[in-house]
Amino acid sequence: MKKEPDHCINERITAPVVRVVGDGLEPTIMDTRDALKKAYDMGLDLVEISPNAQPPVCKIIDYQKFNYELKKKQKEMKAKSSKVVIKEIRLSPQTDDHDFEFKLNHAIRFLKEGNKVKVDIFFKGRSILYKEQGEAQLLKFANALLEYGKPEQMPKLEGKRMLMLISPKK
Repeated sequence: MKKEPDHCINERITAPVVRVVGDGLEPTIMDTRDALKKAYDMGLDLVEISPNAQPPVCKIIDYQKFNYELKKKQKEMKAKSSKVVIKEIRLSPQTDDHDFEFKLNHAIRFLKEGNKVKVDIFFKGRSILYKEQGEAQLLKFANALLEYGKPEQMPKLEGKRMLMLISPKK
């Protein structure tokens, strides 16, 4: 099954008059039939580039080559865009200094790799009464990471969890 082309080409162009552009051509407004004849004489295709313009803009080019260039550009754009990865680190309000340092080293490694770090404190049972302790723990964590990343969102309590997001410095 053949896929429908993305652009109107040759006989599929329905506008009676078009603006014709191309390599080595002066932009001119002409009848669609004349533009098609000109494209066929050059051994190329008439491709509708901007159908919403008044009159529609058509380009005389090799459609296969045009499609190839378009796909190549899209592939480059996709390669340049980066995916954001969020790594999660969980603490408790009473985390010991050694465990704190251990998790801090992990966070530093994640930030150096360019990942975001989501630090959360989970309050079990009645430990929810010590929200201030949890917030202090998160702020201490953020201060220790200041040279590697900056807090994107300050500590926020959601149910029994307090969250904070830290993004890497560029």
